[in-house]
Amino acid sequence: MAEKQASIYIVDVGKSMGAKQHDRTETDLDYALRYIWDKTTTTVANGRKTDLIGVVGLRTDDSENELAAEEAYEHISVLSPISQFLMPQLNHLKASLVPSRTDEGDGISALIIAIHMITTHCKKLKYIKNIYLVTNGTCNFDTDGVDEIVNQIKAQNINLTVLGVDFDDPDYGYKEKGKDDTKAENEKTLEDLCEAVDGVFGTLEQAVAEMGKPRLKTVRPIANYKGTLTLGDEAKYETALSIDVERYPRTMIAKPVSASQYVAGDQDTGGESSGTMFEDRGGKPELQTVRQARSYQVENEDEAGGKMEIDKEEMAKGYKYGRTVVPISSTDEEVATYPTEPSMRIVGFIPASKYKRYFHMSTTNLIVGQKGNDKAAVALSSLIHALYELESYALVRFVKRKNDAPVMMVLAPEVEPDFECLVDVQVPFIEDVRPYKFPPLGVVKTITGKTFDKHRNIPTHDMEKFMSDYVDSMDISEHGKDDDGEPMEYAPVEDTFSPILHRINQCIRHRAMHPTDPLPPPYEILTKYSHPPEELLGKSRACLEKLTKACDVKKVEIKAQSKKRGREQPKPKSGLDLESLLNAASPNKKIKISLNNAVPEFKQKVGQLTEESEFKDLGSQMFAHARELIKMSLADMNYSRACEILRVVRDEFREYEWPEIYNDLLKELKKDIVAKKLDGDRTDMWWTIRKFSLGLLTKEEAGKGTAAVTEDEAKEFMKL
Repeated sequence: MAEKQASIYIVDVGKSMGAKQHDRTETDLDYALRYIWDKTTTTVANGRKTDLIGVVGLRTDDSENELAAEEAYEHISVLSPISQFLMPQLNHLKASLVPSRTDEGDGISALIIAIHMITTHCKKLKYIKNIYLVTNGTCNFDTDGVDEIVNQIKAQNINLTVLGVDFDDPDYGYKEKGKDDTKAENEKTLEDLCEAVDGVFGTLEQAVAEMGKPRLKTVRPIANYKGTLTLGDEAKYETALSIDVERYPRTMIAKPVSASQYVAGDQDTGGESSGTMFEDRGGKPELQTVRQARSYQVENEDEAGGKMEIDKEEMAKGYKYGRTVVPISSTDEEVATYPTEPSMRIVGFIPASKYKRYFHMSTTNLIVGQKGNDKAAVALSSLIHALYELESYALVRFVKRKNDAPVMMVLAPEVEPDFECLVDVQVPFIEDVRPYKFPPLGVVKTITGKTFDKHRNIPTHDMEKFMSDYVDSMDISEHGKDDDGEPMEYAPVEDTFSPILHRINQCIRHRAMHPTDPLPPPYEILTKYSHPPEELLGKSRACLEKLTKACDVKKVEIKAQSKKRGREQPKPKSGLDLESLLNAASPNKKIKISLNNAVPEFKQKVGQLTEESEFKDLGSQMFAHARELIKMSLADMNYSRACEILRVVRDEFREYEWPEIYNDLLKELKKDIVAKKLDGDRTDMWWTIRKFSLGLLTKEEAGKGTAAVTEDEAKEFMKL
């Protein structure tokens, strides 16, 4: 379980916070709120009930706090008491955090109120306690009794963070020009206070700049296996080794938050519980969760619609056996289950040098001794050091849960100065290996068995040398710089973040607070390693030019993709016009397409057409087949096949720039459907056509120079 945490944000909303400073396009308050929203929305996204937030407004128009009767605590308001924050609280807070009409209010008094809120709520319980003060430093800070405040913060073990708009920070390298004496004195007061309580004092510019660096979510380790690691059969041999161990994930794919489907909440809720509804700023339901239901049907001519619903319990599993299906009942399946018990048994040992890296089939886990079991820790340590010294791995048979399929794993030792463990990874069975073989790159072999070591497909000595030089010039192993300017690895794992995961989180947080604003660009740190470093590209350009010249690399101009109508057909080397010869053999033979093989025959014949009348005739045949399928269809059984015919005609006529032919044929089909000329009511067929987007060809699809319809006309046509 995650530790409980209570955080209070003291936000200066004085009149002076509404000003714009140093050529910024936003006010000091908006600038400060970038940091506040980032912190609070991250807490909301975590969704932990034990992660609590409170907000205190400094220099507010009103005085709403428990000590407001005293003059020192005027113009300080508790905007939100300590509680779990959700979207309604964020929306309320957003409306409250606006510049006030006064600059009256004492920052130290606001700090006292925040301390009082934390001590009252947390009492003596174990909490991580945080207070964040964000100000521009122009308000009053009365230091009378500050020593008592320091003692209280230390006694309550509160983490104090003070961030100021345009505060000087030599460590970060920022100094405000033209700072007035009052602000400078207030900065010194707050800095001394932070030093006295071992807090954090800094400039808001640094905090905003570091917002783009993702904060990794702390994950509590949960063992996925608790059992024994054995060597030998304990039932037969007294010398068998058995060690109590625990297994924890070492690497696991971090997946972005998944989206759910919702509908607008202005429909009738039907008595739905509030747990499935979300409220907008006005307190009215905005979104409702979509509930899905699944039904199972079999064909039955005696039932209405030709289908009968069945319960899931009535179904049995079936396995393909050749061209038939063999049913297996639940009883048979239980008997056929391979019985296993949770275990981790060492099968043998292999040299580390013999292990192939492509054997990796899974994420990795680490294995440590059982917690609180010193005997197991010592025994496992001896095994780890033996494998480490002999440069070997252990091959084990692993079953995670009862009746799970057994897998084979390799255990590799990891020894650090203050930690040691075994790291496991799943390896393949022979059925999992794909032994594909490809011809060697350095030798060309003919069908007669003759080999060549010099060939146009074999790189020359110069190619290999220049390629080696280019690879060396792009080496990033020491391209990075540490804090002291010394060479270090470029793009270390701890600095590379998942762009998809954190970009989605960034967009969600922004959209939660700004529903109508455009999305911000991705943080620089997320795209930093998407491309090679510019400095390295410049350094390697000379090597790349040599390699390009040696390999005779030439740029291939991309030709514009032309339409099929009027395209010049390839001519055979013999010079004979085969098309003319074939047409001469049967000059009056009409092209016919069969229903059973309509799509392939249409694709074959359409390339032979040249005249508009021929396209009309071929299209009419395809639509006639579609009508026949609709007429013969039992319910919607043939609708998909008919739509496939329409799709092929639509695609080909768009490519050949005959949209008007397809559009005319589709209009006639709609008339027949509306008039119920296709063996009854076939309205469902038209909705199927809409579903697969097989409407009229528009000018945007077929080209502005064609006789296609507009987008609005196409949308209107799809209505019944």
